[in-house]
Amino acid sequence: MERKAQEPPSPPAMENGTRSCEEHPPAALVATVTEGAAKIVFPNANEVFYNPVQEFNRDLTCAVITEFARIHLGAKGIQIKVPGEKDLQKIAVDLSEQEEETAGKKENLPPRDQPRTAAVGEICEEGLRVLEGLAASGLRSIRFALEVPGLQSVVANDASARAVELMHRNVALNGVTHLVQPNQADARMLMYQHQKAPERFDVIDLDPYGSPAPFLDAAVQAVSDGGLLCVTCTDMAVLAGNSGETCYSKYGAMALKSRACHEMALRIVLHSLDLHANCYQRYIVPLLSISADFYVRVFVRVFTGQAKVKSSASKQALVFQCVGCGAFYLQRLGKVSGDPGGRIKFSAACGPPVSPECEHCGQRYQLGGPMWAEPIHDLDFVGRVLEAVTTNPGRFHTSMRIQGVLSVVTEELPDVPLYYTLDQLSGTLHCNTPRLLQLRNAVKTDAPPGTLWDIMRCWEKECPVKRERLSESSPAFRILAVEPRLKANFNIREDANPSSRQRGLRRFQANPEANWGPRPRARPGGKAATEDLAERRRLLQNKRKEPAEDPDQRAARLKTFPCKRFKEGTCQLGDQCCYSHSPAAPVASDDVPIADCPETPTQMAPEPKAAGGGVPGPGVD
Repeated sequence: MERKAQEPPSPPAMENGTRSCEEHPPAALVATVTEGAAKIVFPNANEVFYNPVQEFNRDLTCAVITEFARIHLGAKGIQIKVPGEKDLQKIAVDLSEQEEETAGKKENLPPRDQPRTAAVGEICEEGLRVLEGLAASGLRSIRFALEVPGLQSVVANDASARAVELMHRNVALNGVTHLVQPNQADARMLMYQHQKAPERFDVIDLDPYGSPAPFLDAAVQAVSDGGLLCVTCTDMAVLAGNSGETCYSKYGAMALKSRACHEMALRIVLHSLDLHANCYQRYIVPLLSISADFYVRVFVRVFTGQAKVKSSASKQALVFQCVGCGAFYLQRLGKVSGDPGGRIKFSAACGPPVSPECEHCGQRYQLGGPMWAEPIHDLDFVGRVLEAVTTNPGRFHTSMRIQGVLSVVTEELPDVPLYYTLDQLSGTLHCNTPRLLQLRNAVKTDAPPGTLWDIMRCWEKECPVKRERLSESSPAFRILAVEPRLKANFNIREDANPSSRQRGLRRFQANPEANWGPRPRARPGGKAATEDLAERRRLLQNKRKEPAEDPDQRAARLKTFPCKRFKEGTCQLGDQCCYSHSPAAPVASDDVPIADCPETPTQMAPEPKAAGGGVPGPGVD
């Protein structure tokens, strides 16, 4: 990342009849930001939103859209050329005379019969039509134009006039005016205007500040049949279970607090997308879903089909989660069955799968969901993206992290929702934690929770818990009171260490800057990130903790308390003692008036005052 303060360049006249940027006074200073192949100018004032931490998000999106373009255009006989990728080597084989003659004829084909290719920065007439609904500075759209081949057009939309002015400047700066079209409109209205099939976009990218819920209904209608929808959610406090009622109002599901809250957040977003699509006889197919840093990101394809929509209910599930031991069970909303004639029958599912109290610890259950209960990744597609990034690591700045995240995705069980964590299981029983090679840190399994607790009971026998310290009503006491029905083997297997861990793949990026994380919302005329703002952020750190006491104030406060050892005659510190050695005045009683006290306040040593204002410290009347 490169930034430097400079005078803003004089912007060119804006197209489409809109006003020129010169009509508005530009910010005093701008920063030059270089990311990927794009270089943009950005105002220091917080008028247009930009967060450098999202570079991983933008890199991954470019990689995903590239592979989607390879599939989409490959069906039309168009090959894409990605910068840095080596051309496929032709395999030499022995050809007969007839085959050689045929091969020679193919080499002499006219230009129109040659395989068509699409390169970066060129307009492909049959290529992808891309919409970035909330483009801000236009960085993401410009990177699409400069790094993703096979594009027909990119519409960079934002509702802010200041953002659109900045986009025009950055588009001209990068020389992609032929591909990127800045547009000022409400993203929802723009997508609603492209509901008709010929006008739909092949790729829609939504990366809003906070929740994308207001845009989902329009997005599932404006994307083409089989098109790609990319959605980011940064309201993780809501999706992770801190405010279940708010999650329901935005996504139509109740989120639960658990160790698997991030995966549940992904599944709630997928449920919401599928629910919106079902209203228009459409359905989703997830390609890739990840949780990174402070947000979740999903890539789904949207298809049209009434028959497929009927099975959507069977893809959603409620979650019953025990508040004591954390055991969870899924209850599907619908049921799909077939008859001997080959016809498919849809019906309501039967349930619930649990009794009112947990069979393991006797506690009650919480109800969460509905959420998406089918696979959240297409492993074939993930493998294609991973292979492309691995063979061309210099394409993205965060290539190593993309490899690490996608490698872990390929190691997961695809058809098992949610998981248990090792510290959660050990913490419930108050026992030592097994080594990571003995039991995985996160356990995805289709085995019933009873089997998992039997494994932990076997582990507890090797590392016993002091039963006398456990309350009889605690989940640990009730779980350990039952003998295991199996014998677990904790010997380390040869395949215990996953490949991604052996290779030391990176899954977390280095901090790009101090105090990184979610940024404040962009506002018109926003304040610049000056030293005063940085100082204010520093002061607000740990604001709920008690501030450190000044040493002089602490010494004065301690001097207001009498020294107990001085009263006993054992204090040897003298004036160096932090407590007071002055004799205390006797307490006045009803029989002895204060005026008759032999030691008046004028005869006593003056009490020390507290710092700042002369107010006596605690304990001084």
